[in-house]
Amino acid sequence: MLLTCLTIFLARILDVSISTFRMMLMVKGKNIWIQILAFCEAFVWFIAAREALNTNIESILVPICYSLGYATGTYIGGFLSRKMIKDVNSIEVTTVRNNYKLVDALRDEDLGVQVIELKDNLDIDKDLLIVDIKSRKTQEIVKMIKDIDPDAFIVVKDNKFVHNGYIK
Repeated sequence: MLLTCLTIFLARILDVSISTFRMMLMVKGKNIWIQILAFCEAFVWFIAAREALNTNIESILVPICYSLGYATGTYIGGFLSRKMIKDVNSIEVTTVRNNYKLVDALRDEDLGVQVIELKDNLDIDKDLLIVDIKSRKTQEIVKMIKDIDPDAFIVVKDNKFVHNGYIK
């Protein structure tokens, strides 16, 4: 029974990790490996499902191992995706006009900052700052922006494709 449960658990980890990673590649438009990963995912899932459904063991451990494998695979797949897929995010910050303290702080971090003057329908002048950055630094930079300008309106976008530019 222990071997059956371990097989189901490990197979689910593998197939769900592959599935999560494949979905991240699809979102990013990286189509080269998607078909191969889809085949592997379906193959491993079939083995896990067949093992779980065709066992004579009537213990609650079989569905628990199946479910734990799914949960663990989701975590591992997400972790692998974050480590292996190099993302670039755009941070858009709407702030008061001429917020030199914020612009200078971003540039001191060796980031390229685009400043665009905005005017809304209430005649309130604002600036839009656009910073393209590797995703691993996004949280750090957003925290810095909030510390400098707690009233800033911040939008983080995940870019699908970036060509040229200044990205740190």
